[in-house]
Order: sequence, then structure tokens, then C-alpha cells
Amino acid sequence: MSMDRNHVRIAEALLFAANEPLGLDRLKQRLPDDVDPEEVMAALVSDYKGRGVEPVRVAGRWMFRTAPDLAPVLEEERVAERRLSRAAVETLAIIAYHQPTTRAEVEELRGVAVSKGTMDVLMETGWIRPKGRRQTPGRPVTWGTTDEFLIHFGLESLGDLPGLDELKATGLLSPDPREPGLFDAQARENVADLAEAARQAEED
Repeated sequence: MSMDRNHVRIAEALLFAANEPLGLDRLKQRLPDDVDPEEVMAALVSDYKGRGVEPVRVAGRWMFRTAPDLAPVLEEERVAERRLSRAAVETLAIIAYHQPTTRAEVEELRGVAVSKGTMDVLMETGWIRPKGRRQTPGRPVTWGTTDEFLIHFGLESLGDLPGLDELKATGLLSPDPREPGLFDAQARENVADLAEAARQAEED
């Protein structure tokens, strides 16, 4: 059965007009009952292959993003909406890889205290949130990343984060996580999304 092109156009229009990524359930609500939104999205992805923008799935939902290979061309056009300090970038990365983790555990890995301001900034961006309490003395709060974190960094799931071996190979992560070189500024250049955050911080 061939794909009805009007169904693909509907999905395209919905994604274009939406101010946030759309899940398949939202798409299905606007399509006929007998239409599979997965098939519609597969057709839309095929239509946009090789173009300047493309539909991508992030955090289990769909949105339009500029093609990754055009990043160098667009670099000068980007507006830094969120500026993170080096401490915030490091804290965010540790939480992403070690979640759910406590503030004390983040401090142990960084080797320095994490200020309340750093945590507040990450919460204000919507990239981290409390995940519960550790069943240990004092019952400390544990932290983890959110869907907004996945969306901003273009990840479908946490499983798409670069592996630890990959990070060590680029120099972003030192063999001993307690060494001062845990997040070397130059090494950030090798991991595009974290590099962007670091450059924004350096502009402050």
C-alpha cells in the first residue's frame, strides 16, 4: 500500500508549526485512524534526506533540526540563549553519566564543592531535576537529566551519549576522574554539544 502524500504533508506541517517536539500519539490524533504515524514519519524522513533541515527523533518525540553536516556553516548564526559556566558544564556532564547521583558524589568526582547557584542554573534551564532520595543516612536527594536535556543536545535517549571509552579517546575524560584534567577546555572541541556550551561560557 503506497503512502498517502497528504498524510506526510500533515505530519510535516504539524512538526513545522509545533513549538516543542511531538510524540507519535500527538501525530496520530491528527491523522486518520487507520494511518500508522511511524510509517508516515519514515516517509517524511526519506523526503528530507540530504536537505538542510531534517526531522529527527529526540527523547522519543519528533522535531525539525538543521542537518548536522551544516553546523560549521551555521556556527556564526547561532545565538547563545543559555550560557553555562565551566562548573555548570562539568556538573551537568557528571549528572548525565552517573545519574541518579547526589550532590556529594558530583563534588567527589569534580574534586571541588558544587555551589547552590550552579545547581539552580541547571534547574532553571530545565536540564536536571530531583530523582528521589538515596536510601542511605541523611537520605540525600539524587539528581538526573530531563527530556529537555535530551532535546537540547539532540539525543533520542541517554544511551546515545558518547561512551566513556570514546570520551577518554577524545581527551574529554581523563583516565582518573579525580584528576584536574577531567574536563579540559581544548578537549571540549571534540564533543560538539558540550563544546558549544563551553564556548558560550567563555564568552561571558
